[in-house]
Amino acid sequence: MSQSAAPKGSLWRDRNFVTLWSGQAFAQFGAQISELAIPVLAVLLLGAGEFEVGVLNAANVAAFLLVGLPAGAWIDRMRKRHVMIMADLVRAVALACIPVLWALGVLQVWQLIIVAAVVGVASVFFDVSYQSIVPSLVRPSQIAEANGKLQSTYQLANIAGPGIGGWLIGVITAPLAMLTTAGTYLLSVVALILTRDREERRAPDDHGPILREIGEGLRFVFTEKLLRRIVGTTGTSNFFNTISMTLLPLFLLRDLGFTPQAMGLILSLGSIGGLLGVLATPHLVRRIGEARALPVSTIGFSLVGLLLPLAAAVPAVAFPLLVVQFFVGSFTVLLYNVTQVTFRQRITPARLLGRMNASVRFVVWGVMPIAALLAGGLGSWIGVVPTMWIAAGGQLIAAAFVVTGPFWKLRELPDLHTDAAERSL
Repeated sequence: MSQSAAPKGSLWRDRNFVTLWSGQAFAQFGAQISELAIPVLAVLLLGAGEFEVGVLNAANVAAFLLVGLPAGAWIDRMRKRHVMIMADLVRAVALACIPVLWALGVLQVWQLIIVAAVVGVASVFFDVSYQSIVPSLVRPSQIAEANGKLQSTYQLANIAGPGIGGWLIGVITAPLAMLTTAGTYLLSVVALILTRDREERRAPDDHGPILREIGEGLRFVFTEKLLRRIVGTTGTSNFFNTISMTLLPLFLLRDLGFTPQAMGLILSLGSIGGLLGVLATPHLVRRIGEARALPVSTIGFSLVGLLLPLAAAVPAVAFPLLVVQFFVGSFTVLLYNVTQVTFRQRITPARLLGRMNASVRFVVWGVMPIAALLAGGLGSWIGVVPTMWIAAGGQLIAAAFVVTGPFWKLRELPDLHTDAAERSL
């Protein structure tokens, strides 16, 4: 797509972007409902323990480790919008199987694990395409604005989704709540069909052997020194955060005795911080600089992670403490994500976008199934709370890649037109 193809005004006047945005608003909302309903279903209705919860969470993200790299190379050869449509259809059908199995009285944890794995594979293809399609819909100068609007929608879904999901679980049960998510994925399909992007497929003579193309994406990510540090912080943080989040349903529902509704409310209130983070990001970036926003935000979400296990020591104030933890964590994570995703998209040539995003996801999401299994094992061995303290300590280690890097003195991050040597500071 040429730079002149996208309208120059507000993105709200850009039909392609608004259509894509509307579909994703529904899908993100539905995803939040299923993310709450599946662990509630596993823990409260099927009696899953620490190890089973670990396996379930690992299955949901294992695809990023197993098929993430080839998915990026394949996606760079296809129309990304078409890939997203197919992925949404697969996710809708897979999730619809859960209430059917439940109605038949045969639903078991292992079936949940299979559904989670199928949804995870589809999500790999969807997410890599989703992060790669933005530059083909908007002008280069609008990429940061587009990412901010999409992240705002994600945070609004985080605010409303868990709360409404908790209510739906109480009214129609967790299995039937999955139908809501399946329906939102179908609405996303309709929006994607109506979107008219101008993406151009790579010419067949530009296709090389799949392993060589995977290597090209990996080399791009790991030879960019700033990007390499970002991947180090993101991957390490995701590893330890996954340990905490895997055990969170057991921690809240069993150890602290919260209801699913209370759990959903904590997540919803905490996500308000993420929405405010998206809204504040342009102002903070202008004030402290794009590059400095990365270590500042990293320090924030690393330190506040200590409040999660601390809540077990002060159960009388656990609810407000957890709300503060998720609120501040969401605010700083969104400041970090909008900034680093915009940087990645801006410095990457169009022909490499899929492979760049897949390579990054392979590392930063590929560690998550390993962490989920480790969480299940450690939780069974030493207990949920001690495992969460280990995870909180690991978050502090994650900050080192960015905090000790050159971001403090750069102020602004480079872009595609900057000399390669200058970008590899």
